[in-house]
Amino acid sequence: MRPDLGELATGAGLEGAAVHVRGVGPGAPAWRHDDGRWIYPASMIKVPVAVAAAAAVAEGRIAWTTPVRVDPANLTANDAPSPVIPGAVLSVEELVTAMLQRSDNVATNVLIDLVDRERATAALHGLGFPGIAVRRKLSGALPLIADPAATGRNSFPAAEAAALFAALAADRVPHAAALRRILASSCWDVRLSRGLEPGDAFAHKTGDTDAVSHDGGIVTFSTGRRWVVVVYTELTAAEENDVRFGAFMRALRPYLLAHP
Repeated sequence: MRPDLGELATGAGLEGAAVHVRGVGPGAPAWRHDDGRWIYPASMIKVPVAVAAAAAVAEGRIAWTTPVRVDPANLTANDAPSPVIPGAVLSVEELVTAMLQRSDNVATNVLIDLVDRERATAALHGLGFPGIAVRRKLSGALPLIADPAATGRNSFPAAEAAALFAALAADRVPHAAALRRILASSCWDVRLSRGLEPGDAFAHKTGDTDAVSHDGGIVTFSTGRRWVVVVYTELTAAEENDVRFGAFMRALRPYLLAHP
């Protein structure tokens, strides 16, 4: 039975959310509740940055072991203590892990310099994601980080997020398995994860500011069946809103388990 995603979102208190749900595999269903308005992706943009870094590794431009020195110009606030400090030397793999696992803003900014935002955007378009654009570095607090090369706001719509997670699940992007492993180790299991049960696995990324709150990734059930679930909202990052994400996933989960 097909779920009414709008009804489930409203019932959970996520009115106006952009929701995309799709199965993984040939002929799998894809459902959406999305009016198409632009919503700032916040830290969700870190997933495309990671894919761009993986593509650069696949091309031989860099290696996972390439050492990178942290430029003090990339310093900004983080929601958790950061090992990425000015002058430190980290490998590309360590930077990608910090960016996806801890949502580290400094690691993200270092990687944006490394992969080059224009080249990263072109690589993502070449992989089949024309709605993604890496245009500026991330700031963890005001004032915004100085970024003379910025060309506007980052773009990663909920629909593209669902498509990119589906590609990661199906190994259609470079080093997808490595990126899934990192996404599965997220330390921010505070939103959709609340609606999952023991035995469920969630390789995902969150994103938030004082104006938006998101979560999305690949859910794997004990049966082996996998689904992509992405929810973008224009709600603030707050405990009461995190609880709403959990309520939505809790309501959605039986439909996913029941679908053949």
